[in-house]
Parts: sequence; C-alpha cells; structure tokens
Amino acid sequence: MTDTASPGLQERGSRPDGETADICIIGAGSSGITVAKALKEQGVAFDCFEKGSDIGGMWRFENDNGLSSCYASLHIDTSRPNLGYSDFPIDPDLPDFLSHTQFLRHLEAYADHFGIRPLVSFNSEVTAVVPRDGADGRRWRVRLADGREREYGHVVIANGHLWDPRMPDFPGAFEGTQMHSHHYRRPDPFDGQRVLVVGLGNSAVDIAVDLSKRAGHVCVSTRRSAWVMPKYLFGRPIDQVSGALARRLRLPTTAIRRIMSVLVRFAQGDQRRFGLPRPEHPMWREHATLSQELLPAIGHGRISVKPNIARLDGDGVCFVDGSREPFDAIIYATGYRTRFPFLCEEIFNPDEEAGDLYRRMIPLAHDGLIFAGLVQPIGPTIPLVEIQGQWIARALSEKMALPDAQARAREVEAHRARQRKTWLDSPRYLLEVDFRHYAGQMRADMERGVAGD
Repeated sequence: MTDTASPGLQERGSRPDGETADICIIGAGSSGITVAKALKEQGVAFDCFEKGSDIGGMWRFENDNGLSSCYASLHIDTSRPNLGYSDFPIDPDLPDFLSHTQFLRHLEAYADHFGIRPLVSFNSEVTAVVPRDGADGRRWRVRLADGREREYGHVVIANGHLWDPRMPDFPGAFEGTQMHSHHYRRPDPFDGQRVLVVGLGNSAVDIAVDLSKRAGHVCVSTRRSAWVMPKYLFGRPIDQVSGALARRLRLPTTAIRRIMSVLVRFAQGDQRRFGLPRPEHPMWREHATLSQELLPAIGHGRISVKPNIARLDGDGVCFVDGSREPFDAIIYATGYRTRFPFLCEEIFNPDEEAGDLYRRMIPLAHDGLIFAGLVQPIGPTIPLVEIQGQWIARALSEKMALPDAQARAREVEAHRARQRKTWLDSPRYLLEVDFRHYAGQMRADMERGVAGD
C-alpha cells in the first residue's frame, strides 16, 4: 500500500490478483470465514482482518485474540449432522456432539479446502470503523491497530458477540474468588472448594457439572429457573428428534417445541423433584438449557440448587429464601453484553439497535454496515450464518436487490412483533430467531433476486 494525499489514509486493500477490495470483513471465526467463502464464490474482492494469529474465533481454546470463552471441557450442543456447513459435511465417524478441538479442526479444514486462510490478514486488529468525511455513511474508513487505514464501501462485522462479560451487581462484598464464566478454563484451581455458579444457562450448567467432579461441592443459583432438556431423548440427539418431528408433521417451530416439552417431561420427569423450580413460562417460550448430566449430578448430591442472591456476605452468600451458605469462589455465568469497540455508539448502539437490523444483518441507518452471526437461533447457528453469508454475497455482488428504507423498517417491526409473541420479553431474547422461519426468508430473497419486507 502507498500513502495518499490524505494524511494517515492509505489506499484500499487489494487481493493477491491485484483486484481492489471494496469490502472489509472483521473477524475470521466461523461467521467470518463462511462470509469470505461466499464472497469469493461470487467473485467479489474483500479484505478480512483477524485480531488473532489464526482462524477459529471462540472455538480456538485460549485464542490469542483474547476473545474466546471456550473452556477445556466444552462440547457443542448441536449434534454433528446438523452442525456443519452445507457443502462441507462433518466426518460421520466423529461423535454425536463434537468437542471444541474437533470442531476447530473442521473449521480449519473448511477454510483450507475453499482457500480462505491465505485471504485473511492475521494479527490485524481493527480499532475504528468510521464514516468517511462527507460521505454520509456510504463509505467507511477502517483503522487498524498499527495505524494503517483503508476505505471501503461495505464493512461486514463478524467478530462475535459472546466475549464482553455482563457482571451482576449484588449488594455486599465477597472475600473469595470471583470471576465470570468467560474466564473459566478448567476445574483444577477449584479442587476441594465450595463453588457457587450463578445462572442456569448452557454455560452455567456445563461449568457446574465440570466443577462437580473436582470441587468439594457446587451450588447453582438461579433467579427464575429454566427448563432443562436432555441432550439425548429416546437414545437419539434431541435436535434430531425434533427435526424428524418437524419434517414428518410439517408443523411450525412453536408447535414442535410444545410437543417436545411433553416428550421431555414424559421421559425425564418433573425437574422439581431435583430442587429445580419449574419456570412460570412454558418451555416453548424460552431458549431451553441442554444438559445430560445436571439432574444426575444433583441426584448424586454433587450439585445443590439455591434461589437468587440477596447479598454477598464476606465468606458466604445470603439468598432470597433467607438461607446463607459459605463459599470459596463464585463464578458468574450471567451472559454477555453485545459490544463492538471499534464502532462508537453514535454510529451504532448495540443496546438500542442490535434488535433492529434488517434481516438481522443491516442497520436501518447505515446500509454500509452488515452484521454476520449476530443472532441466537432456535436451531443450529453455523448453518444459519452460512446462509447469511450467501445472502450477503448476493447483495454485495448486486445479484439480489435490497428494498427501500421504508420496506426495511416494516420488516424490522414485523420481526420484533413475532419475537414478542413467541419468546419472553427479556433482553436475553433480543437476538433470538427461529432457524426454519429465518432461513426460509433468506432463501426466498435469494431465489427471487429481491429481498423482501
């Protein structure tokens, strides 16, 4: 690259073949690499910047980009046949539920098979994405940590949203170790200790079970409880059971989830017997927690259950039921804030705008920004983001037209209304989508060549 007349601004990046890139991808995890692959197949030049030294994102254990929440015992909750990319299936000899190491190898093989790795600029942290002066957000300056700047027409943001821990604010003070689940890696440091895990989502339950094999005792604290579903039902991965029902009965996802809730209660019994309260809402209205081991661990006495924390109390914790328990450590599995540190809030405020993206990708105020993977689906994430990548590539190659601003706003409002009707009215469900419905929308857009409202 050579300097231009504008101080600090360098000419746009180019691919090895010399073609000028007018599209930037931020991140080379499972979302970034499938967007890159889709753009490459459409013949669209791009630059891809990755903060770390290799691909993989959150699936690279102890990733040197500092953003991975992966712990040593992590296994994916989506079963193997439903997990992979459509044109690069996962080795059928691998187990039903892959470890993070096995899935990372699959990502690496996918990227190498389609020639993506040479197109990624590693150790290249993006520190700012700002509209070019006078361009009204139609062109963007991307600044890297080493001071380089490049200009693009579109910036695809694919750096993930599960990396900025959300910490609760309980009254009082605790004398022991406190950490967020984002920083949990192994149970070894907690040998023989009494550990409190706050939360009842998938990470909380995984970590509690992991700890229960080494710690003196583990307790989970839950504010409103959650429905706990097994990973296997009738000897098959539960997502394969629900998928078979959906194909056979041709019912919408909400109806299938109602049926699954009955089957789970029939096969597993009433979770209240294990001390887990039944949530006030029906199972189909939430993102259920999957665990094959939690209820047996409670039944074996390795894990106990407590309600929400009332206050921290020196070497222990007081709960809202009036009880008090001593603990050596507290691990907060209390979710993540959606943050993009290279975007100032005047341009994009995640708290206010993350749920208002056209087709869950494009902000209403800035069509030059596109978010990939900023979803939490009922169904598998990886194949859904693959479809997003194809949709993005069709739009940026001008093989699919986008609607006007009013139509985009109508689409966003229709989506939000569907969310409110389907899931709980909670910030946790701001990014929630139904895989079947959303994938169908994107596929229909691509088939028509015109995105709908």
